[in-house]
Amino acid sequence: MIDEKNFFESEIILENERAKLTPLKTGDLSELDKIAYEPSIWQLGMSNLKAQDDLKEYIDVALKERAAKTAYPFLIFDKQTNSVAGSTRYGNISFSHKRLEIGWTWIHPRHQGTGLNKACKFLLLQFAFEQLHFNRVELKTDVLNQQSQKAMRKIGATEEGIFRRHSVTSSGRIRDSIFFSIINDEWQDIKDSIFKEFV
Repeated sequence: MIDEKNFFESEIILENERAKLTPLKTGDLSELDKIAYEPSIWQLGMSNLKAQDDLKEYIDVALKERAAKTAYPFLIFDKQTNSVAGSTRYGNISFSHKRLEIGWTWIHPRHQGTGLNKACKFLLLQFAFEQLHFNRVELKTDVLNQQSQKAMRKIGATEEGIFRRHSVTSSGRIRDSIFFSIINDEWQDIKDSIFKEFV
């Protein structure tokens, strides 16, 4: 059983017919290096990876957050194309309050719009609600990022509001963030309707 005592040390692998999520490792640099520098990925993102040094720092920060027991980053593998597609993360993890955030997700454009992101979100939501027994999963994005907001609504997340002047992006722009959530009472209906192809 995975709980607060062993969660961050556990080798958590989440997998279905479409996607496989494995713990992000330093050694993933070489595979992510092939796909990480597409400008459209970072257009409205908090980060902006332009070279291998940026990617190395990105991975280092993610792994430090895992060591600090605040996040658990994953590598995204697309089983349909047999290739690495990007990265995602559990963040702002609070076992005492039984909540976490799914975010820091980036997927190379060739994998976008293919159903891969939906397959990943199902795996992450299912684990959060059915294995960790959390009460709440949060998602947030830039208020300007209509594509991301549409994706969050499509997986059944409820819009909760806008946090004004919430973050400063890598370019120095002050960003308003829009928050969404799914709570445990909603999960079964969302699973049976929106994610029925994975059940």
